[in-house]
Amino acid sequence: VLSSAVLDAMQLQLDDIAANDSISVLVIRSTGNAFSAGHDLKEINAHGTNEEIVALFQKCSKLMMSVNKLPQPVIASVQGIATAAGCQLVASCDLAVAANEATFGVSGINVGLFCSTPAVALSRNVHAK
Repeated sequence: VLSSAVLDAMQLQLDDIAANDSISVLVIRSTGNAFSAGHDLKEINAHGTNEEIVALFQKCSKLMMSVNKLPQPVIASVQGIATAAGCQLVASCDLAVAANEATFGVSGINVGLFCSTPAVALSRNVHAK
């Protein structure tokens, strides 16, 4: 889950990797059955103000742009479900390698939010027929 703490930790790592010429490639993967289910909905529901939620989404956008702008190639190794911001993370990478059981989605959620921000990364990678 891409909680605020996870986004912060990933951003620190990306900043370090960007400045390290000895790293030639970055592979993003996870352990367990899911690659990423996206944002932590409990965390979003716990935020009291729209400003806090906007700050969380801005933090996520910064991370996605950092992945996109990283000087090293970034590969997503997807072994399970990648939904919402998790799918956006995959689409922000330079290359995705997916296991047969991997699934992807931006199906929105039933808490008054529509999962629209992954559409930018997806539209850049999934072309029209």
